Amino acid sequence: MASLYLLLLGIILLPLLLLLVLAFLAWPTPVKLQLKGRHVLISGGSSGIGLAMARQAASEGAHVSILARNPAKLEAAREAIGQATGSDVSILSVDVQDFDSVSKAIQDAGPIDVLVANHGVYFSQELEFQDLQEIKFQVEVNLMGTFHLIKAALPGMKQNAKNTNLPASIAIMSSQSGQVGIYGFGAYSATKYALRGLAEALRHEVVLDNIYVSLIFPPGTETPGFAEEIKRRSEVTNMIASSGCMKADEVAEKALNGIKCGTFIVPCNFKGVMLAIATAGLYPQNSCVGAFVEVIGAGFMRFVGLCFQWKWFGIIEKYHAQRNGS
Repeated sequence: MASLYLLLLGIILLPLLLLLVLAFLAWPTPVKLQLKGRHVLISGGSSGIGLAMARQAASEGAHVSILARNPAKLEAAREAIGQATGSDVSILSVDVQDFDSVSKAIQDAGPIDVLVANHGVYFSQELEFQDLQEIKFQVEVNLMGTFHLIKAALPGMKQNAKNTNLPASIAIMSSQSGQVGIYGFGAYSATKYALRGLAEALRHEVVLDNIYVSLIFPPGTETPGFAEEIKRRSEVTNMIASSGCMKADEVAEKALNGIKCGTFIVPCNFKGVMLAIATAGLYPQNSCVGAFVEVIGAGFMRFVGLCFQWKWFGIIEKYHAQRNGS
């Protein structure tokens, strides 16, 4: 009987002890970042997730600036946000590939409290057949464009956080393709995986400047270009990436909630949570509960990941067998 009591005590005490240790290790502490009265600048803000984030931020009382290439789409987005929220937003027509233009736009926009690097392009195709210029274009926009935006904004954001003594945030929009690479996503996944390295290093560099970094991993999302993207995908890619899509407003809400809490990894659905646990690695974690789930769930999620890979390899094998008539 005594051994049974000791076993039960251990079952209770060991998780509590682990939580205490993780509470000490989890750093920095979560933050409450209010958007009301703060300046939120969102690239790729003329449509899709960016537009939804801009609309929700404006509804919370933020001063919103949206940045994109197409002036007509920016004007339409400003009008739509104004009708939905009664707020006026600033628009910046800039190509993120041009660092000088980005720097000037950031300077003209004024002090920034929350920077959301949401822009991105996507073309799915097997690497063997994808045009090299198309690959380079994705790298230039998705990766270098994010470097341009953050590098241009960072000095001013540091100074502004110091002047206001309020927490600031840099949010980077990755993708679930930045957590797992699948057939046909080689170039796109490469750009999105790279954003994780940028975000992790940047988190170290700005943590003492009261600037938080969030890395957001949306799944397939109902945006204007998504239907065309699906048409272009290979049959294998569509069979592997066949799960349902989220609405842009749903992703925007998840993203903004993560930003306001200073959360580093921001998944947007249940599959995203599973991927976050499976790929946690050495990324920062400011929640002891989140760290506990990762530590406990890592082994199981590795098993689940192997099951998914088995399924995907089966799809690829079956497709090639059918195509080759064997």
